[in-house]
Amino acid sequence: MPGQGKPLAKICVRALNVLMPDKPDLESAYALQTPEDSRKLYAVWATTYDTDFAEQSGYILHEQVARHFALMGGFGPVLDVGAGTGLCGEALRARGIEPVDGTDISAEMLEVAGKKDTYRNIFPGDILAGLEGTQDSYQGAVSAGTFTTGHVGPDGIDTVVHAVRPRGWIVLSVNAKHYRAAGFEAKMAELAATITDVSATEVAIYGPDATGPHAKDVALLLAFRKA
Repeated sequence: MPGQGKPLAKICVRALNVLMPDKPDLESAYALQTPEDSRKLYAVWATTYDTDFAEQSGYILHEQVARHFALMGGFGPVLDVGAGTGLCGEALRARGIEPVDGTDISAEMLEVAGKKDTYRNIFPGDILAGLEGTQDSYQGAVSAGTFTTGHVGPDGIDTVVHAVRPRGWIVLSVNAKHYRAAGFEAKMAELAATITDVSATEVAIYGPDATGPHAKDVALLLAFRKA
């Protein structure tokens, strides 16, 4: 009947606007469902991510990951997985850990990272599809903010382990809610024969002055060595 398609069209447009708002934010990031969704969102967000999100929200997870990697005795060369605009790479170098290579699904985010002169190499990659040519290439690996709601689940850990040399340290942040809901505990048990020195440390994602609905969110830092 005439006009029957209009409500459905409005619903579709509204759904797209939620996923791809004019001004990306944390809620739109958590609503991502596919790698292509991530590419589209972060292409829009790349140039303002550091100021509109990291600075304004008091985001400190990259510092937590870099600090923990250093505490574990990790050293370079390091692969920063989900490097984004280079925040974790900067935090590693500030602690004297280098060289650092960065990979991310968003070429636009990596373009911003490349201007910071932080990384030895940067390259686009989808860790759920594997990172070709990286087997045993790194002494360690880190990831801050990639294993979270709407982004990467536990299967992405296989790619990270694949890239690290035996006895190399890996420190991954996993959103605590995502950890409980997405099967990370089962994945770590599955990897028991190939990793060692496993620990999980709860840390704040945002600083003490943060406000808003996610201000008190926490992550688990999964630290372990490749056997």
